[in-house]
Amino acid sequence: MGKIWRVSGPLVIADDMKGSQVYEVVEIGEEGLVGEIVGLEGNKAIIQAHEDTQGLKVGEVVRGTGSVLSAELGPGLVGSIYDGLQKSLLTLGENIGPFIKRGAKASALPRDKKWQFTPKVKVGDAVSQGDIIGLVPETNLIEHRIMVPLGIKGTIKEIRRGDYTVEEPVAWIEHDGEVKELTLMQEWPVRKPRPYKQRSDPSGLLTTGMRILDYMFPLALGGKASIPGGFGTGKTVALQQLARWAQTHLNIYVGCGERGNEMADVLTSFRELKDPNTGRLLQEKEIFIANTSNMPVVAREASIFVGITMAEYFRDMGYDILLVADSTSRWAEAMREMSGRLEEMPGEEGFPSYMGSRLSSFYERAGMVECLGNPERKGSVTVAGAVSPPGADFSEPVTQNTLRIIDALYALDVSLANKRHFPAINWLTSYSLYVDAVKDWWNEHDPGWENTRASALKVLQQEAELEEIVRLIGPEALPEGDKLLLLTARMIREDFLQQSSYHEVDTYCTPAKAGLMLKTIMKFYELAQEMSNSGAGIESIRSSPMVYRISRMKDIPNDAFEQRVKELWSEMEQSLVTGKRVP
Repeated sequence: MGKIWRVSGPLVIADDMKGSQVYEVVEIGEEGLVGEIVGLEGNKAIIQAHEDTQGLKVGEVVRGTGSVLSAELGPGLVGSIYDGLQKSLLTLGENIGPFIKRGAKASALPRDKKWQFTPKVKVGDAVSQGDIIGLVPETNLIEHRIMVPLGIKGTIKEIRRGDYTVEEPVAWIEHDGEVKELTLMQEWPVRKPRPYKQRSDPSGLLTTGMRILDYMFPLALGGKASIPGGFGTGKTVALQQLARWAQTHLNIYVGCGERGNEMADVLTSFRELKDPNTGRLLQEKEIFIANTSNMPVVAREASIFVGITMAEYFRDMGYDILLVADSTSRWAEAMREMSGRLEEMPGEEGFPSYMGSRLSSFYERAGMVECLGNPERKGSVTVAGAVSPPGADFSEPVTQNTLRIIDALYALDVSLANKRHFPAINWLTSYSLYVDAVKDWWNEHDPGWENTRASALKVLQQEAELEEIVRLIGPEALPEGDKLLLLTARMIREDFLQQSSYHEVDTYCTPAKAGLMLKTIMKFYELAQEMSNSGAGIESIRSSPMVYRISRMKDIPNDAFEQRVKELWSEMEQSLVTGKRVP
């Protein structure tokens, strides 16, 4: 037990802290504010307070807990809303009200709720870390698999079926004469990655419902992606779309330093929207962590690591998990503030020199792994983080350090956003290194994917090359073939890449529909070239009713699209090849 020696913003220096360790959690002052020791100098401890330190006095008590910051893991996580330190905001709201006092405490998991536990092993079975010993139906979409905690093995001495709280023992394991109780809950240090048997390369498509991602720049299960963009380019909307429609088993949304109204919008919509595959409310497969801009600044780092720890826990059950973080720039700004107060040697633009390694320690916890324990299973964690470069300058340190880590970049463009083209992902500067990783998935579901994608990207690239010529001499001076290419490129941009997140149908597009949409546009280009070679002018092609019909493809529901597009192709061949106008 020590005493406050000095307070400087979120930094507290305590004396008489002999025996403490770095990253140990402490309680500061009479209110028990949560903090972490980030440095030790003799008997003095440098503490990073995760709550407002205003009003703390020299001489107030600082109590060490003897443990590092850990996450509670067990039934009750799904559908919950937490702050950056995994305190349940729902519980705090019920007990305290909408204005939460500093120092307020709330357990992450409900202590009084009983869960139905069904054993999957029997007395006498030998079990080891990671083995699934029973099931708890947490929601209609998530079956919580109770695992033997890491570091424990032995023989099942007793296991009980029934309804239990997370603190009541459900099984007893005997090893070398010592009996250990197992409950439905376990804890894990948030900064320590959870172990696994073997890591494998990301594979299989993470279906997001966004055409530009699924078809043009795919994200693989277990991948790492970044969405940088200037103010107003749609970073938050893009991450919300990922969290809403990504076809993973569980999605975790971390609001790290962004505006409170954006988080409120997420929480409201997830109580109303339904999963397109199951028809269940999206809230039944989501976890929310809110550490918005008006909450403690230095708790942003904790919120990021609490989220990734939860993701790894569900990954170890054999699930595919998506974690989105909005945004890592706010976390980096908190690092810069703490680094300055600690008087560390600054790096570029005042950010700490270790910023890259901190970002890497978060992103590198994504991946596809073979999980520990029996039965054999694979799980994955996919991470997508927003970056907010000031002035949309991608050369700033946070963006550049992130680019060295991730394998998929979705670069948001201010000019596209100003044109109301959303998602404002620039198809010329974005990229994905997961094309080969998802090739087998696409070949199984859409054998022509590689060629169609390559042809569309080539058209868009050729359009970019023609833009300078068009600015100099105007579009009408171009050859007929180039005019047709510009028309096709515009159709790809406006009728395929552009997608409304607020449209009832267009908000979610299946990969099958996306493939047929782009093939239809490329088929139009092929038929229009034949028509142009036969002497038809570009104006007759532009005035074809097929141009309008193609532009309305996005409004056709997913389940009815295949039949409707067959009819469209038939009409298109009649209209463009035979010259017959189809009403």
